[in-house]
Amino acid sequence: MRKDIPNLGALQAFEASARLGSFTRAASELALTQSAVGRQVAMLEQRLGVPLFSRVRRRLTLTDTGREYAARIRRHLDQIRRDTLEISAGHEMGFVLELAVVPTFATQWLIPRLPEFSRLHPNITVNLSARSQPFSFQENAYDAAIYFGDQFWPNTRGGLIFSEGEMVPICSPAFRDAHGPWDEAGFERCRHVHLSTRAHAWRDWYAQQGWEYTVHASRGPRYELFTMVVAATAAGMGVGLAPRILIEHELRTGELVIPVDRHLDVPQGYYFAYPEGRPASGALEDFKRWVLGLTPG
Repeated sequence: MRKDIPNLGALQAFEASARLGSFTRAASELALTQSAVGRQVAMLEQRLGVPLFSRVRRRLTLTDTGREYAARIRRHLDQIRRDTLEISAGHEMGFVLELAVVPTFATQWLIPRLPEFSRLHPNITVNLSARSQPFSFQENAYDAAIYFGDQFWPNTRGGLIFSEGEMVPICSPAFRDAHGPWDEAGFERCRHVHLSTRAHAWRDWYAQQGWEYTVHASRGPRYELFTMVVAATAAGMGVGLAPRILIEHELRTGELVIPVDRHLDVPQGYYFAYPEGRPASGALEDFKRWVLGLTPG
């Protein structure tokens, strides 16, 4: 072991304590005593010459330096774990990318296209984690993220995959046949299914049609993910709004229909981004070129 690399046990003790927020919980995870974990972290702080935790009334809080260091160490420990598992299983060494992705975009659009990437780059494994809210790369062990928005997150770079385009009303065929006519008065009588992360989508859709957005239209169930909205509308619970590019399969199979071709133009889009100050690996560059070269259709 090189002299400038800290003891692996100390790094594991620090990472677990930072992640769990407690020496006690870290000790339980690592099968050590609380005092052993505390000593390991203290020795690491002494070696680095900077405090990694603030200790106030027995409460453990990461310092800014500790938070950034924990995220970096977590990435390295995760890579060691993955490399070890590959060798233990007798697999040829490859490259692993950890991506945070907005859930519905991942299941409805990205995953069906990933076999093409695997065919082009068989030595690269792409792991996906669902994240529907913004986060800091400094505090998470992700290589990159795909998210919905109108600009890059601070201190990141990458590219716009594509703009979302049109959001259209959707419902089940049975719901369409049982309701209507699908004009302003007909819509006003229907139950509206809402996406909680886009609270004003229906209001904006009504405004684009030149229709009045009523109190009745503002009511109805609210769901966090588009996949939930799709499932609810397919089950006949009402009429929802969804990006056309994310419901291609359901429209082809007839599970969902667009009762009236009136849409909402959405200027925001899906971005691929990774930390600006972190060198991009060859695997990350390969994925970036591939995903930014895809088209919505």
